[in-house]
Parts: sequence; structure tokens; C-alpha cells
Amino acid sequence: MTDSTDEAARTDRDRDYIQSIERGFAVLLAFDASRPNPTLAELAAATELSRPAVRRILLTLQRLGYVAGSGGRWSLTPRVLSIGQHYTASHSLADTAMPHLLKIVESVHESASLGVLDGADVVYAARVPVRRIMSINVSVGTRIPAYATSMGRVLLAWASPDVVDSVVADAGFGRHLTPTTVSSGSDLERELAIVRSRGYALTSQELEVGLISLAAPVRDATGVVVGALACSSSSARTTPEAFESDVAQFLVEVAAEFSTDLGARR
Repeated sequence: MTDSTDEAARTDRDRDYIQSIERGFAVLLAFDASRPNPTLAELAAATELSRPAVRRILLTLQRLGYVAGSGGRWSLTPRVLSIGQHYTASHSLADTAMPHLLKIVESVHESASLGVLDGADVVYAARVPVRRIMSINVSVGTRIPAYATSMGRVLLAWASPDVVDSVVADAGFGRHLTPTTVSSGSDLERELAIVRSRGYALTSQELEVGLISLAAPVRDATGVVVGALACSSSSARTTPEAFESDVAQFLVEVAAEFSTDLGARR
């Protein structure tokens, strides 16, 4: 009985799944820093779709105003940015974050960010930078691996075991980002236990050499962790111990104020 019920549920999900939308997003996401102006053939190779299918998708996106073609190459148009604007307009999290991010920057004089979890990555939902020269270039919408970042560890520390298992499976620990990046799922689990014990996360030179970062959880009215406030610095300006001593408690307090604005109880 259970098997037949599960099979019926899978059939219903398959019936409701629109593959053409999946393919359309696959083509849009194939545009990146390494392929800012790809050819149709390059997009077909990147998405593993046939050239005729990619051509139809590109022509549809062109008619909708999301891509433009010239000389056999394609590029995204500014209209793509409106997708992110719709997210911001429908989610108060980023707007509510701004005064708290500004408070961090004005007090600590280091960049501050809000991150949310999306699959195995953290996505920057809001950011207030300071003028520093760092090799890592991030802006709203940038994705970074959750397992190697302070924001990711905060978000994973209070996530469900299924979410953590999924991130561990997708992490690719064999491809170390730096010599000090966590290298196994068990190491990550130990780090997450430390985060839960402290109430914040500290990472040093795991995402990139020289980068030190702190993050604290942001909770909604139900107490669920919905984001992570982070502040980052450089090993050229401070040490992990000094940064933690100077900033961690302040960051936790600002995150708690942010959570209160979202309806969380102190």
C-alpha cells in the first residue's frame, strides 16, 4: 500500500514538473564570469542541452528582454536584475538588515554582510562594504560554499540534519580552497557543534588566504535561523583571536537586535 502511494506521489510530482522552465534557467545560469558573451555552442556545452533547444530558449529569452544577441554571441541584459529586485521587494529580510549592517560597519570599520542558505551555498542577500583591497569580490547575489564560511556554518549549525547531510554530500572536500579549509564531513560537524556552543562562528583563511570572518544567527518570529550577519577582516590587519575578542559579542548583540525587528523574542 505504501509503495503504491509513494509511486502515485512521484507520478503527480512528475506531471507537475515543467522541464522547459528548468532548461530556461539552466541557460540563464550558464552566463557567468568565464562566459559573459558565450556562443550558442558554448551554452549548449555548458548546459548539456542540444543546440536547437538552446537556440529556442535564447530566442524566447530575447523576446522577453532577458538576453541580447550580436555577432553570434549572447549576453544578459539589465532586465535580469529585476528578478533579484522582485525577491527584495517580497522579502523584508534584506531591507531590515541595512541599518544593522551600517551599524556594524560604522563601529568596526570592516565590511558587513547578510547571508542566506541556498542549497550547499550561502548567497549574499545584503552587504555594506568598506574600501579595502581584497582578492575576494562579493556583491549581492554572490554565492560561496557554506561549509567553508562563517555565515554558512551559522546557517548549518541550526539547520536540520537532512540539510547538513546534503551540504556535506555536495561539498567536495577533496578540492581544498586553502590549506586550512575543513577537509571532511566529520570536521565540519565538530565545527558546527562549536558554533552552537559559542552562539557564533569564526573562520580564518578557509574561504581564501588572509580572510577572517565572524557570523551570528538571525532568527525570525518563530525562532528559526533565517540568515547570518557577518563581519570580515584581513590577517594583515588583525588576528583571529583579536578579531573574535573585539567583534564577536558586538556582532551577536546586533544580530539579536535584527532578530527582534523580525519578531523574535529576546
